[in-house]
Amino acid sequence: MDRKQVKAQWDQVSQTYANSRDPDGPDAELITQLLDRFPEPPKVLDVGCGDGARTLKRLPESSVGLDIAKSGLTLAAENLSDPELIQGDIVQLPFADDSFDAITAYHVVFHTDREQHLEVYREFTRVLRPGGALLMTLPSQRFDVTRQGWMGGTMYFSSPGRSETLSRLESAGFSTLDTVMSDDPLGSSAEFVFATV
Repeated sequence: MDRKQVKAQWDQVSQTYANSRDPDGPDAELITQLLDRFPEPPKVLDVGCGDGARTLKRLPESSVGLDIAKSGLTLAAENLSDPELIQGDIVQLPFADDSFDAITAYHVVFHTDREQHLEVYREFTRVLRPGGALLMTLPSQRFDVTRQGWMGGTMYFSSPGRSETLSRLESAGFSTLDTVMSDDPLGSSAEFVFATV
């Protein structure tokens, strides 16, 4: 699906999605495990930050929220005190090489065409410093579908499946792929991966 269409979809459903999520669910606690990997507070890029209540709020003050949709960033600006927010696309991150110590990517990559996922992961490794870490939702199945009526709008989902996702992460330069199951923001369970460069 065209990225402009994905942006338009998120602009339409961002408020409903934010209202539907539990900001204090168990998967948010994984952020503590990510931060514990660093001796000092890391600079983190939260891709697909949305309203910021679930992930960006729990990250160090130096962190940056990135979202494709202006509506999500507007919500984050209202919910957080003086956040650094950037509108942009994970397919081409608007940051210099080696800009961050870590990346959080909760429920975001699978809104990009699965044929572009390797490109996304290469962008992640590009902006991460050596030894940097990624915490990302890991899709369980292979799919490519547009769901009508999702959160009162339309949403695109695409994934090559779990094993291929792990393979693409490795191809992009990630290693030490540790996985964990946790409840997700809409009340079901999801798998997450910790990966390092």
